[in-house]
Amino acid sequence: MPRMPSAVRRAQLTEAAIRAMTRDGVARTTTRSIAAEAGVSLSVVHYCFDSKQELLESVLDAITAHYVTVVREAIRPKPTLRETVRAGFQAYWDHVGAQPGEHMLTYELTQYALRRPGFEHLARRQYELYCQTYEELIGQLCRDMGLAPEVPAPVLARYLAAMTDGLTLSVLVLGDEKAAAAILDMITEHVVGLMEGRPAAVTPAPLPPRRW
Repeated sequence: MPRMPSAVRRAQLTEAAIRAMTRDGVARTTTRSIAAEAGVSLSVVHYCFDSKQELLESVLDAITAHYVTVVREAIRPKPTLRETVRAGFQAYWDHVGAQPGEHMLTYELTQYALRRPGFEHLARRQYELYCQTYEELIGQLCRDMGLAPEVPAPVLARYLAAMTDGLTLSVLVLGDEKAAAAILDMITEHVVGLMEGRPAAVTPAPLPPRRW
């Protein structure tokens, strides 16, 4: 087995863990199955990660980084603030469509952490990471476009984290892409209004009838 820097090996094992957990579920994924997925010995996993908690933290960081990278690129300034904000939401949503298993895994990780004694802090860390990520993206947008949001960035970040988290779970369950697009348009108008310091005039597109 070729030797490689520890950081590179940890990244390799983290991606292998994401694939294994997406395929088999969190509870059924073991360090042995992660080692097999990565094509390394079991001792390599234990060498790189001191505990399962540490491995799960790395998994959550990596999944978040996957979509933040594309969103950060998408919110480079466009002709209007609305176009810029909507492009960011669309980049995130395209990632959900391309990697639904990864996003489904994040909800499974939350439930796993909340129900397993000693792991509860992982769920809190997960949602704190979401808020921190949105706050960083808001800061980037404000710097690039010279904006001063009407509400504090941490509050707006928590709002965006809650809205996208709920919408993502809803679409993973219901699979209604048309409704999701209409809601993203509505959230965009609201966010633009808050960032420009004005009330948002929202006229949402009609949603299709609910299917039971």
